[in-house]
Amino acid sequence: MKIVLFGASGNIGRPTTEELLRRGHTVTAVTRAGHVDGLKHKALTVTTGDVTDAAAVAGLAASHDAVLSAVGPRIGQENDRATIVGAARALIEGLRRAGVTRLVTIGGAGSLRTPTGARVMDDPDFPALWKANAEAQSEALDLYRGVHDLDWTYVSPAAVIGAGERTGATAAPGTPCSPTTTATAASRTPTTRSPWPTRSRAAPRSAAASPWRTEP
Repeated sequence: MKIVLFGASGNIGRPTTEELLRRGHTVTAVTRAGHVDGLKHKALTVTTGDVTDAAAVAGLAASHDAVLSAVGPRIGQENDRATIVGAARALIEGLRRAGVTRLVTIGGAGSLRTPTGARVMDDPDFPALWKANAEAQSEALDLYRGVHDLDWTYVSPAAVIGAGERTGATAAPGTPCSPTTTATAASRTPTTRSPWPTRSRAAPRSAAASPWRTEP
C-alpha cells in the first residue's frame, strides 16, 4: 500500500514508519521539519506538511491508499487543542477532498475505559498536567465517531509509552482495557459484540500504587 504518515519523526511515528517499511509498504513521511533523522529506505519519501490544513492533507493524500496520523500535542504544550482537534478536522475534510477513505489516527490514553467503565482521564489521580490534552483527544474521538463516509480507526496507546520489545501480542475484541497495559482502537466498522470494539496490545510497565500518581 501507499501510505501517508503524518508525525513520522515522533516517538510513535518513527517506529510506525519503520514497521510499515518492514512490511513492504511505500511511505510518504510528513514532518514539521521535513526530515526523519537517520532513516533512509528506497520506499520512503520524506516531506513537510501541516496536518491542521485540510488543503495540505488533501494534496498529500492524493494518489495514496491510506493515511495514518501519529501527530500529538507539541512538546511543552500543556493545552494544544489547536493541533489535536485541528488535525482531526483537517484529516476528515482532507481525505474527503482527496477521495481517500482509509484513515488510522493515534490519539491519547485518556479516553480509554477502565474495567469499571470509567474514562481513564476521570481517575482522581490522573495528572492535571495531561488533562487539557486528554480532553482535546477525547473531543477529536467524538468528531471521528460522527464520521460515516470514511473507514477510520482511532488508536489509543498505553498511558506510558517507551522503547520495548516488539511482541505483536494482541487480545480479543471487547477485552476490558487497563490504562497502564493496553492500547485500544475504536473503529467506524460495526461489530456484533460492541459498537466500539477494542484491540489490546500488552505494554510493559512497572507496578505502582496508582497508575497516575507521579513520583516525588
